[in-house]
Amino acid sequence: MFPRLQGPVQGVSLLYFRVFKKYTVDYYNDSINVFWNTPVKAPALFFFCDNDPLSDSEEVEKLTGHWQTQGISVGKKRWKESIHAGHLREHPEDYLTTLHNFVQSLNLFGLKAKL
Repeated sequence: MFPRLQGPVQGVSLLYFRVFKKYTVDYYNDSINVFWNTPVKAPALFFFCDNDPLSDSEEVEKLTGHWQTQGISVGKKRWKESIHAGHLREHPEDYLTTLHNFVQSLNLFGLKAKL
């Protein structure tokens, strides 16, 4: 968006993370560890893309695979290109179809009928 600001913003961000490491980087790493090793056992749906500067699609694949080996039902939709937190706007048909199929797979209506 503002390419000239990318360098200074990145520099200030790295300085911030270095100065406040205990409250940023260490906290983030501890949170990632909890996310990987003690997940909620509820079904999960992930939307992600390969060109996201804030999320590593290969790490998302590793995480979802790890959760699946723990018996967690995982749905996912991966695009080569999209916009971070803007997948619905960028790929509305794919997004809504994936969401619909995931919700249907939860069999929520069957649960309601049993109550």
